[in-house]
Amino acid sequence: MERNLSSPLNLTFLPTPVPLNITVNINATEKPFSVFEGCEQLAEGILFDLTLQCINVIVGIPANLLVIVLLIQNRKNPTTSDIFLGVLAFMDSYFGTMTPLSFLNFYYWHSKEVWSALKFSYGVKDTSGPLFLSCICLDRFVAVLFPVMFGQFKPIKYRLSLTVLVLCLTFAYSAAKTVGGLPNFEKVFTGEILATFFWMVLCNVCILWALKRSRGAGKDEMHPMKKKAFKMVLSLVCIVVFNYLPPVALFPFEDYYSPDMFRCYVQPVGFAFLNISSTIQPLVYLSRLEKLPFLSDSCVKKCCNCVSAKNNKTHPAQNISA
Repeated sequence: MERNLSSPLNLTFLPTPVPLNITVNINATEKPFSVFEGCEQLAEGILFDLTLQCINVIVGIPANLLVIVLLIQNRKNPTTSDIFLGVLAFMDSYFGTMTPLSFLNFYYWHSKEVWSALKFSYGVKDTSGPLFLSCICLDRFVAVLFPVMFGQFKPIKYRLSLTVLVLCLTFAYSAAKTVGGLPNFEKVFTGEILATFFWMVLCNVCILWALKRSRGAGKDEMHPMKKKAFKMVLSLVCIVVFNYLPPVALFPFEDYYSPDMFRCYVQPVGFAFLNISSTIQPLVYLSRLEKLPFLSDSCVKKCCNCVSAKNNKTHPAQNISA
């Protein structure tokens, strides 16, 4: 009987359409569903993934909702990438809301229908994050390196069309993941993550190089708009490397690991870095804002005055000498 080499949590590799705890022989006795199925003695990787998914619930969901609110408030003066950021934040919020259901189903419900919904959410996370980040990278790449072409494709209809295409690919992949049983289906995700990773790295490196060059001879300061774009692209590079490099570095070498090691350690740890992007991406976006959106100007001014008064008390000798 063929072994199921799927990670118990993020089931990208699904050779059969049945849950992990049910064997191919229908007449066999069904065991209670367990998140640690086959990994009872090697559960550290799965616990690591579960811990990061809990962070998505506590931090990621509020951060993504705040990003959506800010994008709606800024709809009169949007950037060209706002539609990609908004849909990505919505998808990450949806993925975070599925984590409590995952815990309940693993330990209480043991429902096949809920398990199918969970597999669909993992498919959404596997695909929407890399593809929408690739769209953002493409948007910045054209804007910096081909400004004339960027002006021609600036109308929102082009980004709406690209968004619809990405959503269709995402839902098709998620539906196939939910059904399961497709031959070599695991290679789809491996190919996708490799292609999007190298595309994003290439785009961002080209953008950073172009922005660095654009200072001009004898100029130490970069144009404010270009400096803002430089910071945005640099943050994208950090996200890409931190969240997508581990699965890119680990998953193509599946054959070099033992089946239990790959299923119980390598896959959960690789997917954990991918899953935590639901928290890191909105936090990076919020960190690039000039001021905290939930604090009024008066509150920020009051805080600055308090900090200034505290510094004056701490260093009176320096103030006198000055």
